[in-house]
Amino acid sequence: MFENLLYQNASSLIASDIKAGTLPSSILLSGPRSSGKLTCALEIARILSCTGDKTGQKGNWLCDCPGCRQQKELSAQNIILAGPRDCSLEILAAGRTLLDAGVNNYKHLKAALYLYIRAVKKLLLRFSPILWEGDKDLSRVSPLVEEINDYLEMLDPKKDVPENTVLEDITSKILKAASKLEKSYMYDSLPIDHVRRASFWAHLKSNEGKKVLIIENAERMNDSCRNALLKILEEPPSDTLFILTTCRRGAVMPTILSRVRTYNFVERTKEQQEEVIERVFHDNIEKGNGIVQNYLYTFLPVSPELVREHAFSFYKGIKENHLLNLENIVNECGKFEPRSLFVIFLQALIEAQKTPEERLSGEAAEIEAKNIKAVTECYNSVTVYNLKPLSALETLYRELAQIRKMNQR
Repeated sequence: MFENLLYQNASSLIASDIKAGTLPSSILLSGPRSSGKLTCALEIARILSCTGDKTGQKGNWLCDCPGCRQQKELSAQNIILAGPRDCSLEILAAGRTLLDAGVNNYKHLKAALYLYIRAVKKLLLRFSPILWEGDKDLSRVSPLVEEINDYLEMLDPKKDVPENTVLEDITSKILKAASKLEKSYMYDSLPIDHVRRASFWAHLKSNEGKKVLIIENAERMNDSCRNALLKILEEPPSDTLFILTTCRRGAVMPTILSRVRTYNFVERTKEQQEEVIERVFHDNIEKGNGIVQNYLYTFLPVSPELVREHAFSFYKGIKENHLLNLENIVNECGKFEPRSLFVIFLQALIEAQKTPEERLSGEAAEIEAKNIKAVTECYNSVTVYNLKPLSALETLYRELAQIRKMNQR
């Protein structure tokens, strides 16, 4: 079990609970970004669907039973994946791995094909008709989803991988449609209607064994959405497993935390992350400096260095009381799409205040705490309450300027 989840002790604890039949109906996977939480959640769903009868092989990644095959391709009907996520970077990285393996006929070509299919399906699963039924955007979403699925059928793992020119054409068309789908319709905060529809699905009788509902970034929900989820967790259906993931356990509603068992994920060492990059993406680790998140950032449409430069100029403008063209900053930063660019900007903004001169005052720690709070509220206004980044930065600029002005009195 969990052969493809590296260097996380949580997998051993979960495997023990599965074997002992003590895995609760609701769990939370908590830990840093890119630490394998979604990989773990999807593996749990596969293991619970495994019908293999070979002694000691049940739940093994190499099991070829129908349940495992469907889960590996993320085509099973008994799983729902919801919650905001930047999927484009993983699709780009997996696409590069697949094309490179195809051109060079590497022995990991079939594994690269699965990696790519799963990367695309992690996006498509969030646009399941079960979650979007009745939504005003469903008529626009469905054609894009169908188009991508049509192309994925041409990459059937049971058949030979297409020749390189065809493979390149298919991945190019998938990327174009997937980018449009994510850019136009991916939410920053899980809609409450999706929680309600998922609840209805969870209470339906399953003919395919245990159902699994995965909600990523559970901290990025507004209050009404959190309350709707809490109602499900208070009286969970007996044949449905709820898996929540989060990078910020402290931001999850306490009453939700009281209904789940938490499995903690840790920050893997640089050497361990280098191995993850090599084993998963088969790429030169120098490209991402040995850190998984940095590696994925190399596929961003805007350089992280440029985004950081704009963050430092943003804070410099506050220090020098200069008016800034915030609209220009947003445009230069690719309108912060995907949202990872916004995270990089805010992280750099916090770093910008940590210069030596900013710490000369005895009140530096208090000012820093206020600034971090304002930055956190800015992040939440975009990722939880769906405010446009430009409006959020306008508010943040005023708040940081006011904090600095009060400190100078």
